[in-house]
Amino acid sequence: MARPYDLPRITALLCFETAARHLEFKSAARELNVTPAAISHQIKALEAELGVPLFRRRHRGVELTETGAFLMVALQRGLTTISDAVGDIRQRLATQDVVVQVSTAVSAFWLTPRIASFWTAHPTTTVSQIVTDHPDADPRADLVIEYGETDPDDTARTLLFRDRIIAVATPDYVARHGIAGPRDLLDAPLIHIAADLTHWTSWEEWLFALGLPAPRGQRLVVNNYMIALQLAQDHVGAVLGWEHLIAPLLSRGSLQALGAEALLAPAAFQLRLHRHASDRARVFADWLARQDTGLSESVASG
Repeated sequence: MARPYDLPRITALLCFETAARHLEFKSAARELNVTPAAISHQIKALEAELGVPLFRRRHRGVELTETGAFLMVALQRGLTTISDAVGDIRQRLATQDVVVQVSTAVSAFWLTPRIASFWTAHPTTTVSQIVTDHPDADPRADLVIEYGETDPDDTARTLLFRDRIIAVATPDYVARHGIAGPRDLLDAPLIHIAADLTHWTSWEEWLFALGLPAPRGQRLVVNNYMIALQLAQDHVGAVLGWEHLIAPLLSRGSLQALGAEALLAPAAFQLRLHRHASDRARVFADWLARQDTGLSESVASG
């Protein structure tokens, strides 16, 4: 089935728009919380797809080409329209029945596909999302889905699932770097996730659990999990994936597991309900807690 919009990857377009505003990759990288190399990679991929240069690289910063300026104007018009619509939605959040705060990845891969099933059973209840990768709770949220250590004495939190962490990449990456098992990853390009407020299992920790030393290959560091997954899908490097969470990417072949080795995640995905949540929010929370029950907590080893 053909896509309704003839667009390049949204990530690449956003990186281009930010770099075009700043006329500098470093400032764009700071705004998007990624590395300048990640910005450069996305823009080069966009230029390759369009078949034209969008920037002239100068010693100090960059300049837009005529084509780049044309695309920049179109993007700003479109993003302004989107921004206005998002502002209207945010103003209406207070009138929604249930508001869920959730990270970008959990929303895209786990929560959003399940909301349709909830609406089938509860058609009169509206569920809205506050999608953010910042761990602080938004006061508008009735419930929060978060990744962290479980506490059996904390009655406000309900375990959703504890995942397994696996190494994943594209078939192209596997073939290009001759990856047959975890040891082959030691000298291969790896995508690292560094977030100030959230501790994600690192490559060093994952390899140590398998009895292997720290990786020695090229490091690509980002602090956004969705961008890390996108870079992996672009064949840039391998990334650690939460197996259950990224199941849609694995099932359609966008990424593949690099062997059977896995590490049980040290933290779990859990639901925290606000003490003043409405009855409808509690119904949704109870329904959500029953999803994906029985997920194995065993660790597979190769």
